[in-house]
Amino acid sequence: MFTGIIETLAEVVTTKRDGGNLIITMKTPLANELKIDQSVAHNGVCLTVTNIQDNTYQTIAVAETLQKTNLGQLIPTQHVNLERAMVFNGRIDGHLVQGHVDSVGECISVKEQDGSWLYRFRFPEEFAALIVEKGSICMNGISLTVFDVTKNEFSVAIIPYTYSHTNVPQIMPGSLVNLEFDILGKYVARQLAVRS
Repeated sequence: MFTGIIETLAEVVTTKRDGGNLIITMKTPLANELKIDQSVAHNGVCLTVTNIQDNTYQTIAVAETLQKTNLGQLIPTQHVNLERAMVFNGRIDGHLVQGHVDSVGECISVKEQDGSWLYRFRFPEEFAALIVEKGSICMNGISLTVFDVTKNEFSVAIIPYTYSHTNVPQIMPGSLVNLEFDILGKYVARQLAVRS
């Protein structure tokens, strides 16, 4: 379980196909604090640390993950948002995030607004019931508040701190981002579906 508050960035060193899987080697100062078999969110995708060496570590994305996320598009020197699993003895500054990406969304516009940035995204309409005005979404692992929600689009405002401490600057129109919709919305939608 995660909170959507990014700890640091990792730089992609290499990606290597292994059958249907992708082995990703990342470089980050956080590597020495990780442990093999630990869960870490990468752009919001929960992956297991499989190897650690010096200031790098490896993780594996399986075919299912590659089909539903943007991890298959990673290339060396690109940056990935990292968050270690939450500890249940402190504040949850974002929202409850599972690290289970529901879909990718596409950035359709970016506007600088005198010190902040306005991003607009399109997402598959099948998820429309899981997103509400002023609700939470996890975008590339970042907990954000959505607004101007339609049946298949939403906007988010990015503050300077988030812009400079995450991989948001890499996102431009046409970029695909990982989206995880709020777990509370999923439970409500499921309850309503079962009752009817």
